[in-house]
Amino acid sequence: MKVKKGWGDRSFDAINILLLAIVSLVMLYPFWHELCLSLSSSTEATRGGIFLLPRQFTTGAYRQVMKSSFIWTSYYNSIYCAVLTTVIGMFFTAMLAYGLSKKGVAGNRFLSFAVVFCMIFNGGLIPTYLTVKDLNLIDNLWALILMAIVTPYNTIIMKNFFSAMPAELEEAAFIDGAGPLRIFFQIILPLSKAVLATVGLWLAVASWNNFMGPLIYMNSRENFTLPLYIRQVIDGQLLARTTGEGAQSAVESVVGATIIVSIAPILCVYPFLQKYFVKGVMIGSVKG
Repeated sequence: MKVKKGWGDRSFDAINILLLAIVSLVMLYPFWHELCLSLSSSTEATRGGIFLLPRQFTTGAYRQVMKSSFIWTSYYNSIYCAVLTTVIGMFFTAMLAYGLSKKGVAGNRFLSFAVVFCMIFNGGLIPTYLTVKDLNLIDNLWALILMAIVTPYNTIIMKNFFSAMPAELEEAAFIDGAGPLRIFFQIILPLSKAVLATVGLWLAVASWNNFMGPLIYMNSRENFTLPLYIRQVIDGQLLARTTGEGAQSAVESVVGATIIVSIAPILCVYPFLQKYFVKGVMIGSVKG
């Protein structure tokens, strides 16, 4: 039987919808502004103000961005880091979290404490840099990958997900003769698509948007990722090299085009993982 809502409930729903609509507009407008900026002429782009539609529509900024060889190198580096970080990170995070979810494993409490401790404290910038330097990973993309594959937060989310799984699944498989590795790869992981997709999305987005890591550890332009490429475009350095002039009047539209091009892959991937996203977070946060 459908319950009829009273005036108070309808008012509450209307206020919630209004507030969420305002928040959505506030969050979407920067993206829309950059899109309109990138499709506007250089003269109109430098005028500033609020953009609701492109001014003097043109795709010249995109053509200028695509002509630069640096963006394709940066694209490759960002994709390379994001893919390897996501794949390797999901694998190692799942292995660590699965071990921590078993309370009878020796050293479980100490390792769990270490994971939580690392969430609050870290080695700091200078010790981390010295460690990377001693490993000969300065100006090497693997420095960005290895430091991002396992994070305490992702480990705790996945550990809680594994802890919520019925123990009877593993007991039945063990009685049938399956070993720990077979149970993990053939039973646990196939049932963990939601949390794997969630952690994978977090790893991919974090790697794609990583700015401080490349800024600190990458020296040569051949190893720059998209965030560093955008920084140089904003500074006008790459624009001057590709056009032979400072081109300050065109930098606003080119920056907008570069930003839109750089976030396009994440925008394409997210809709396919969204259905797993909420489910993975909710299941992983119910039981600890």
